[in-house]
Amino acid sequence: QVQLVESGGGLVQAGGSLRLSCAASGRTFSSYSMGWFRQAPGKEREFVAAISWSGDRTYYADSVKGRFTISRGNAKNTVYLQMNTLKPEDTADYYCAVRTQSSWFQAAAYSYWGQGTQVTVSS
Repeated sequence: QVQLVESGGGLVQAGGSLRLSCAASGRTFSSYSMGWFRQAPGKEREFVAAISWSGDRTYYADSVKGRFTISRGNAKNTVYLQMNTLKPEDTADYYCAVRTQSSWFQAAAYSYWGQGTQVTVSS
């Protein structure tokens, strides 16, 4: 059974940092690209960042570029999202997922979603 488990969310003040982790199990995802999305209350799920299977390509939403960094663990089945200089508008549930279709930025191109981890940034 495929499972993605996110962790690392929490409450932080504006300007602070958090590091999210996503651990994949049930099959080997080392040859798959993976991504992070977020969904704020009342809003649609939006793309945050993605990383290729080898880790040599990364993509970011304009809203997080320069503040967030996506990376993969050595075993390639773990993906991290380092979030710095957090803003109240970063408040959302954050999800990781495996990219199984061509688009890097559309949620529909990703499968095997985790349950999400909540990030709250206070002003």
